[in-house]
Amino acid sequence: MQLDGFVVVLSLAQTIEQVTSLGILVVALTLATLSVMAWRRERDRRMLVVASAYGLFALYGLIVFLEYFLLPYLGVQTVELLEHGAAILILAGLLAFFSALTGDR
Repeated sequence: MQLDGFVVVLSLAQTIEQVTSLGILVVALTLATLSVMAWRRERDRRMLVVASAYGLFALYGLIVFLEYFLLPYLGVQTVELLEHGAAILILAGLLAFFSALTGDR
């Protein structure tokens, strides 16, 4: 990655990462919104847990998407720690889905 003033030039791999994480963000936000709408209609606690899990996936997508924009402000070590630490959000989302699947009605 090169920083040319305020313009960030990304490699092919970095561009793929950016586009994929933006896709994760958009899809997860859409699914979270639909899950919240279903929860409001059904009032089933499990739908709220599912919406929260999708919210965690959306937050992960946002963090990875913003990685290269945050580099000039936070530094490489901090941004890398933030990105790799955000994988905990995926783990928490998967556990939330498991909880929703196995929970009692």
